[in-house]
Amino acid sequence: MGIGRRSVLVAAGAVAVTAVAVVGALGLGGGDGSDSGGPDSGRGDRTVRVTRGTLVDETAVDGTLDHGPEVPFETRAEGTITWLPKAGKTVTRGRTLLRVDEKPVVLLYGDLPMYRELAVGRDPDRPLRGLDVKQFESNLAMLGYSGFTVDDTYSQLTADAVKRWQRDLGRPRTGKVGTGDIAYVSGPIRIARTSVRVGAQATGNVLSYTSTTRSVTVEAPAGETGWAERGNRVTVELPDGHTVKGRVAEVGQDASPAQGAEGGDGGGGGGGGGGGDGDAAKNAKVPVLIRIKDQEALRQLNSTPVTVRYVGRKRENVLTVPVAALVALAEGGHGLEIADAGGADGDGKGSRFVAVKTGLFANGKVEVSGSTVREGLKVRIPE
Repeated sequence: MGIGRRSVLVAAGAVAVTAVAVVGALGLGGGDGSDSGGPDSGRGDRTVRVTRGTLVDETAVDGTLDHGPEVPFETRAEGTITWLPKAGKTVTRGRTLLRVDEKPVVLLYGDLPMYRELAVGRDPDRPLRGLDVKQFESNLAMLGYSGFTVDDTYSQLTADAVKRWQRDLGRPRTGKVGTGDIAYVSGPIRIARTSVRVGAQATGNVLSYTSTTRSVTVEAPAGETGWAERGNRVTVELPDGHTVKGRVAEVGQDASPAQGAEGGDGGGGGGGGGGGDGDAAKNAKVPVLIRIKDQEALRQLNSTPVTVRYVGRKRENVLTVPVAALVALAEGGHGLEIADAGGADGDGKGSRFVAVKTGLFANGKVEVSGSTVREGLKVRIPE
C-alpha cells in the first residue's frame, strides 16, 4: 500500500516513526515541512481503545435470482392442442400439463422417459416388465390408487387401477397408458412460456418450464472460485436491501468465455494479432448455483439482479483498532501511538509509539498484536 510519509522522531520509547495514518495518509504533509521535526507532528486529539472481537473479510459478487434455466418440453401426443397452461403456473404430479384433442396429458415424476405403451400382455406368462413399469406404478400409488403391487410387472390389477384413474381424468377406460398420455419430469415445474398456440398440431416443443424454486447464479471468474465449495454458506442481498441465507449447491465444471471476451483469430498485420486465446482464458467464467431454503423471504421476486456476499477470511477473538489508528514506522512496519494520561508538559497529551504486527484488514478495522498491546489500551488517531 502506498503511504505518503512525513518523518517524526519521538524520544519516548526511542522509536522513530512516520506519524502519518495508514488510511487517509495521502494529502497530508503540505506546507514547507518546517514542522516535520516537531514533537506534535501528525498527532491528533481523538483517541480510541483497542477492542477484542471478530473480523470478517467479505467479498461481494454480482448474481442473478431466477427460477433457473428453461427446459423445453416435447409432447408425444398426437392431435390438436386444445388447452395450454399460462406462464407462471405451477404443475405438480397428477395435474394436466396440456390437452390434446381435449384429452389431458398428465404430469408424473420420474427419470425414465415414457418410451413405450404400458398394457397387459396377450400372454399371461410373459407380462410386461421393466423399471418404467415400476416408475409408473409408484406414481399411481402416490396419487391414491390401490389394489395392485408396486413392482416391475404390469399386471391385470395394475390395469384395473389405471381404468379407475382414466375414469377420473375423463379419458377412455382402456387400462392402457400410451406414450403421449403422460409426461415425466423430476418434480414440480413452473411453466416458463408456451411455444405454440391453441389449435396447433401437437408436435415438437410446445412449451418450456423451469424449477418452481428460485435460486441464484453467479458467473464467477474461473480463477476465483475457491469460495464456491458445495455446501458453503453465503448471504444474498436483494434489491431492497433485505438479505437471505444461501448455500452453494453446484459449481460448473466447464468455464465459458465472458460475454464479449471471445478470442480473436490472431490475424491482421504488423504483429497486432495473437493474445486472443489468452484473453479468453483470462475472462472465462464458471457458473455457481446457490440454493435458497427460505423461499418466502424472496417474496414476489422472480428475476432480478442480486449481490452475493461470501466470507473470504475470518479471525475470531483478536485485538483490533480502526485502520486509521495505524502509523508507519520509519524503520519499517506499523505502529500505534499510545495515549498516556499525563504528558511531559502536563497537557494531557503524553504519548509513546509502539510497534505492532498487523493481521487481517476488514470493514475499516485491522487485527493487531504485540507485547505491549492489550484490550482497552487507549491509542491516538493521527491527524
